[in-house]
Formats: sequence, C-alpha cells, structure tokens
Amino acid sequence: MPGTTFNAVQEVNPWDIALCVTGTLISCENALVIAVLFYTPTLRAPMFILIGSLAVSDLLAGLGLILNFVFTYLIDNSVELVTLLSVGILISAFSASVFNILAITVDRYLSLYNALTYHTERTVTFTYMMVVFIWVTCVTLGLLPVLGWNCLRDPTTCSICWPVTKNNAVVLAVTFLLVFALMMQLYLQICKIAFRHAQQIAVQHQFMAISTTKGVSTLSVILCAFGVCWLPFAMYSIVADSSYPVIYTYATVLPATCCSVINPVIYAFRNPDIQKSLWMACCGCVPSNLSLRPRTSSDV
Repeated sequence: MPGTTFNAVQEVNPWDIALCVTGTLISCENALVIAVLFYTPTLRAPMFILIGSLAVSDLLAGLGLILNFVFTYLIDNSVELVTLLSVGILISAFSASVFNILAITVDRYLSLYNALTYHTERTVTFTYMMVVFIWVTCVTLGLLPVLGWNCLRDPTTCSICWPVTKNNAVVLAVTFLLVFALMMQLYLQICKIAFRHAQQIAVQHQFMAISTTKGVSTLSVILCAFGVCWLPFAMYSIVADSSYPVIYTYATVLPATCCSVINPVIYAFRNPDIQKSLWMACCGCVPSNLSLRPRTSSDV
C-alpha cells in the first residue's frame, strides 16, 4: 500500500545529506589529484608521493561518507558488520589524512633544515616506508571497533560517534591535538629557518622581505585552516558523549570533513608542477603567466 510504503521510508536527515554532498566533492577533487600524479611520470619526487598519499586518504574519506549515507538509508544498518565497516573506513581514512599532513610538514621542515643534503639523503624508498607506516597505523586504528572496541553491547560507553567508545574517541582526539601541536612547532621552526636563509642568500632585500612574508602568510593559512576544521570536533569528542544533542556532533563533524575539501587546494592545486599537468591535460597548453620555476628546498 502507498501509505504503508511512505511510513516505512526513513526520514533523511539534512545533516547527512550535507555530509554526503561533502563526501562527493572530496572524492571528485582527490580523484583528480591522484589521476594527475599517476599519469605524470615527472611527479615522482618524495613531496609528490606524500601529496598522493594524502589524496588517497581523502578520497577514501569521501567515499566513506558516501557509503555511510548509503548504509544508513539504503541498506539495513542494523547489521553490525555494515556499521563497523563504515566506521572503520572513516576512522582509517581521516586518521591517514591527518598523519599525511603531518608527514608533509615534516618533509618541508627537513627540506629546509638539511637544505644542502636533503636531495641526497631523502630517498624515494624512505618516503614509501614512511607512507606504509602511516597506513598500517591508521588501518589498525580503523580495525579497533571491528576487533571489539565498540559500544554495540553497552550503549552507555558510546562516544558522540556511534558505535565508537568514549575511550577510543578520546584517544583519537588527544592524538590529533598532539599532531596539531607538533605541526605548530615545526611550522614555527620553518619560519625561523626561512627568515635566516633569506637573510643569508638574498641580494635584493626588498624581494626577500616580500617573499618571506608571503611564505609566512601561507603557513598561517595552512595552520588556521587545519585548526578551524579539526579542533572543534577534537575538543567536543573529549568533553561530550552519546547523551549530548546530536546536532552538536553534526555541527563539529561537518567542518572536520571540510578539511579534506581544502587539502587538495592547499597541497596539490597550488603546486606549479601539478598546475602545469592540469593545464596540459585539460587544454594541451600552459598559460604564459604560470610559474614553471621548480620548487626548491627553500620554498615555504
């Protein structure tokens, strides 16, 4: 009967629609980044390997948001395996995204700290090993709910993200805060080294001041974007639990997912080499105003 069918349909939460749309945007952006890196043989430096790993993690995060919507409204989400699979993908993907951002920050710091020996010491093999370590760690974090660290049997231990336990959520949130603190310290050291290098090698002092100030502004934007996206959710995960209004959870989760929307813009699309590849793929030409200067270890 039509009336019965209408009542049986689960009402769709607008917040879930917003997360699904965000996931679709994330997937499209990062799929484009992965395609450019994969089909451009010259983009194989350690920096591009880390950018590619970040794009893969964000792509999985976007797909995880879409799957979560599908599992919630189109598939019987009462099946425990479906729920745990969805949560595991999201935890692994977003954790990998955060750790890959940290790895890129470390890479930038090392390229400045060891400017003369960076390109000889920093091998592609070492970069791949670091990426593998990141993914093994994050997949392990995603498997914790599947291996029993969940609140399916005891709802009183649930965090703001069902079925993740409160203890698990606190561990993830504290880990993020530590990562953010380490990033702030590294970027502070990067600024100090950049200013020192600029003072040592710049011939035109006016150019030095402008370029260095621009680099510091860029780092400030990166840190602010990362903090604004993730800090509200991390702090709320520590102080709140499943008894809190769900709207607050959505209001902090959505900005956190938006970080994966911003990441391709900050770390990929701003890169001159990737811009060149995008222009060549789209129209077969490169604009004359596009800077084709190769990035050096002194670039912030």
